[in-house]
Parts: sequence; structure tokens; C-alpha cells
Amino acid sequence: MPAARLLLIACLFSLAACASGPPRNVDNACAIFKEKDDWYEYSYDSFKKWGVPVHVQLAIIWQESRFRADAKAPRDYLLGFIPFGRKSDAYGYAQVKDDTWDWYKDKAGSWGADRDDFEDATDFIGWYGNYSYKTLGISKWDAYNQYLAYHEGHGGWKRKTYNRKPWLIQVAKKVKAKASIYSAQLKQCQNDLDRGGWFW
Repeated sequence: MPAARLLLIACLFSLAACASGPPRNVDNACAIFKEKDDWYEYSYDSFKKWGVPVHVQLAIIWQESRFRADAKAPRDYLLGFIPFGRKSDAYGYAQVKDDTWDWYKDKAGSWGADRDDFEDATDFIGWYGNYSYKTLGISKWDAYNQYLAYHEGHGGWKRKTYNRKPWLIQVAKKVKAKASIYSAQLKQCQNDLDRGGWFW
């Protein structure tokens, strides 16, 4: 095979890897949507459909996977050092477990949804947040409690199981703070996002 063809194939694989990888700057909402130009549309579609704002969706994904499509739960270890599978079957941008994903696909009618598809992940977070609002009364704009219900499940949130997990309270506070930062950032580029273009 000619060297030029090999180089072309290598470049194509490299571009594909870049396109599917996480954004370079996961701490800036405007930078995320500038690099991944279809992600804003997906997030906003979820907001229009379910009412969970874009900055809350982003904060949950940031915490769960740092925007990695193939993120998996941490490994578990036998005796503290022997690899022994993973702590759960959570997978994808939103770190959703198999049973929960099947529940979502059944109730939302999203049979072709994939956890490593950003559009499907944002739709799931919107759907779950809307369910938390309807069943628990949690505001869709309340990133702190939305995340606690997201992590503990609706029954766990109702029983306040998070009160026995100080580390989780701290994580939820981080999600709340990140959502506030994302919200402030989005105000700086909202007009450009809504127009579908960038002036810089």
C-alpha cells in the first residue's frame, strides 16, 4: 500500500478519535459547545422536552464521566489489590446502570438509545430529572438535589440515604458549584449558541 494512502488512513483514524473523545476544556461550557458543535442542540432539545436546564445536564455529565463516551465504573479489587471486575455496570457519558437504562428506554420510548451517545445521554438526564421533579418535587434547576436523587435513586433520596454518606454530600456540592459556573459561562455565549454560530 502506498505511503500516501497509509498516511491518509492514519489521519482519518486520528480525526475520528478526536471527534469521539472528550472536549479539550471540560470546565468551560462555551468551549465545550464550540468544539462539539452539535452537543448544544442535543442539550437544548432535552431542555425543551423535559425542562432540566443545560447547565444542570452538563454538571451531572462532568461529575459522572468528564464527558467520556466510554466511561466505566471504577474497578473493584479482591483483598485490595487483585482486579475483580467493576463496582457496577454503569457506563457512558451519564454513567447509567443497565437496569436503569432499560427502564428509561421502556418509559421514554427510546428503544435505540445508547449510553455512549451524547444525544441519548442528555435526553436520559432530562427524563430522569423530570421524573425526580414529578415524584419527589425536586426543582429541575436544583443541581444539588437533582444529583443526590440521580446518585441514590428516587427511593434512596426519599429515605435520605445520602445523609449517611458525607463524601456524597461533598460531591453534590461540587455538582451544584459546577452547574453555577456553567450557567454563568453560557450567558456569555448564549446568543451565539442560539444563532448556531460563533463570532470568534
